[in-house]
Amino acid sequence: MIKILQFIDGKLVEPASGKYFDDVDPAVGAPYALVPDGDAEDVARAVAAAKAAFPSWSQTTAADRSRILLAIADGIEREIDELARIESIDNGKPITLARSSDLPRAVANFRFFATAILHARSELHVADATALNYTLRRPLGVVACISPWNLPLYLLTWKIAPALATGNTVVAKPSEITPMTAFHLARIVKAAGLPPGVLNIVHGLGPKIGPPLTGHPDVKAVSFTGGTATGASIASVVAPKFKKLSLELGGKNPNIVFADADMDEAIKTSLRSSFQNQGQICLCGSRILVEDKSYAAFIERFVAGAETLRLGDPLDPATEQGAVVSKPHFDKIMSHLALAREEGGNVLCGGGPARPVSERCKDGYFIQPTVIVDLPMNCRTNQEEIFGPVVTVTPFSSEDQAVALANGTSYGLSASVWTQNLGRAHRVADRIESGTVWINCWMVRDLRVPFGGVKGSGVGREGGEDSMRFFTEPKNVCVKT
Repeated sequence: MIKILQFIDGKLVEPASGKYFDDVDPAVGAPYALVPDGDAEDVARAVAAAKAAFPSWSQTTAADRSRILLAIADGIEREIDELARIESIDNGKPITLARSSDLPRAVANFRFFATAILHARSELHVADATALNYTLRRPLGVVACISPWNLPLYLLTWKIAPALATGNTVVAKPSEITPMTAFHLARIVKAAGLPPGVLNIVHGLGPKIGPPLTGHPDVKAVSFTGGTATGASIASVVAPKFKKLSLELGGKNPNIVFADADMDEAIKTSLRSSFQNQGQICLCGSRILVEDKSYAAFIERFVAGAETLRLGDPLDPATEQGAVVSKPHFDKIMSHLALAREEGGNVLCGGGPARPVSERCKDGYFIQPTVIVDLPMNCRTNQEEIFGPVVTVTPFSSEDQAVALANGTSYGLSASVWTQNLGRAHRVADRIESGTVWINCWMVRDLRVPFGGVKGSGVGREGGEDSMRFFTEPKNVCVKT
């Protein structure tokens, strides 16, 4: 069985406790690796290493930092097929999705920020004839980067790359449910020439690692992606200590389909936005709102499409729907399906575990793509994040009602709007309470744009210049003229 190790001060080491727990392959329902049972002592060692490495790394030229980050990107790219296989095994996602989306994005994250720092600019303010002001942006020091299990290397590198690029040192905490690609990243960054201590990766259970990491006095900022409840807990620790904080949290995202939409494209993309990665993407459109004039036709075609999605072994390149990430998460989704029925929902397809997709996967955690209708918008099924292959479909009769339904949750991460009326598209996008609105598309990502949520979906923005600003502290210098 594979034994994952901590990565501290440039070395792969045993956890201080000497203890491990199982890493389960969700497609087969059995352990295949051991994860360090890290604790506060591992955190302390990692933060100390990062603190010691900061003076040198922060003074390394942008050109040299860029060169190393580009070498890391090259290292990931060289191993992209193997890393996709590892991600598929660890997470349960289809290997084709890992190969076409997750791993290329991890490469792009490093390349984008490696080159962005070569084009950074300062701000200049001339105060008439009295003074000249210019702005310096300096790295913060040791920062904590905490990533979730749904897009393991994709989101871990989204945080690590800008933090390192801007001269910070990092203590990263990947999800204990999907730690394997982070373990391999340690080897890749070392081979690329990243100095010891600049990046440290600490594995372990969230309740054991999170509080000592986010509360450590030498950690200057925390970037977290994950559940809203965990985000609130982190904020309660970090805010009184006046650390910088970025939280990208849950979503209950509306997907609004007007009657004048290009229905072929809307249905094809809505199937993807509903069920990609088994619905385990914070940006999935889990609430589909359809104008009543097109509701019946949309339902018929959408359900037919959901029923044709190919469930299978995640390692089969033809698989479109793999396993959900863990047995506890499987049980959570199943409890939400039972709740939907109690609340009066009519399940049009799916609604339960999938039949075994193969002999190898007979004990895996597979759930059918599920479409539910006839639920009021204020019920728990339409208000709580399920984070699985489950969507509800609700009709609306006017633009105002569509916007009210879209905004009628405590979340505000993303939304999609389908219409060929350009004026309506802009009006609705402006009125929707979310950090991202896609018009006639979904998951079209430009690394330069700000990303994050409103309401219960988080605080702060990352991406492009926003990431580089988050991981630096501005300093104004005023020179009398």
